Amino acid sequence: MVGHRGVPVIEPENTLRSFALARQQGADVLETDLRFTRDGEIILHHDRTLERTTDGYGAVQDHTLAEIKRLRTRKPDGTLVDEAVPTLAELIEQTGAQIPLLLELKDPRFIDPAYAERLVRLLEATDMVARAALISFHPLHVKGVQALSSAIPTGNITLRNPLPNGNAQLLGPFWPILYSNPLYVAWAHRLGKIVAPLDPKPEPRIGYYLRLGVDAVLADHPASVIAAISRYQKRSI
Repeated sequence: MVGHRGVPVIEPENTLRSFALARQQGADVLETDLRFTRDGEIILHHDRTLERTTDGYGAVQDHTLAEIKRLRTRKPDGTLVDEAVPTLAELIEQTGAQIPLLLELKDPRFIDPAYAERLVRLLEATDMVARAALISFHPLHVKGVQALSSAIPTGNITLRNPLPNGNAQLLGPFWPILYSNPLYVAWAHRLGKIVAPLDPKPEPRIGYYLRLGVDAVLADHPASVIAAISRYQKRSI
């Protein structure tokens, strides 16, 4: 079970509070988004700009970490709370460097070796190289980091490619692909790959995913997805 930005239907997404709740609900992997601040710190933030999820304004890259730390974050109903935008280092510390992380590389500066090295150094220093996977819609972002450390597992997210090809170990096909190509998961498994559909609200399709044998599911609400899995399994007995 992968907590997608934590539990963003209840808590401010990509915050330590959100990830703590995801773990309480049963998530054993956490997915988050990485961007750099103006002073080169790695923070957990999805959008290019601050407005949707905080009370700040403008591009993330135009603000220092200290400036971003002064912002409040928004719950899904828009309510502002005193919960800070965290750094990746803080998430690793919160989880004791024991919880696998899916790190979506949002920032184009990951292509720059000087910035990519900051992520590699952090993962190496916290012994997270084998417990993190680099994923992105932009393969060049992943290649930028992988060029400095081929030991970090990688994943590929796709909205269109119906085939489980490429070098990535983890595949995140947009969920309709698994309907247009029902052999996708079996094919990927023959290639030694892991499949986790891009579908953060998978409850209506849980039965189909289980029949296909997917390796993991994303969840905006892990407890709800776990309940859906339990209901399906009880019906199948």
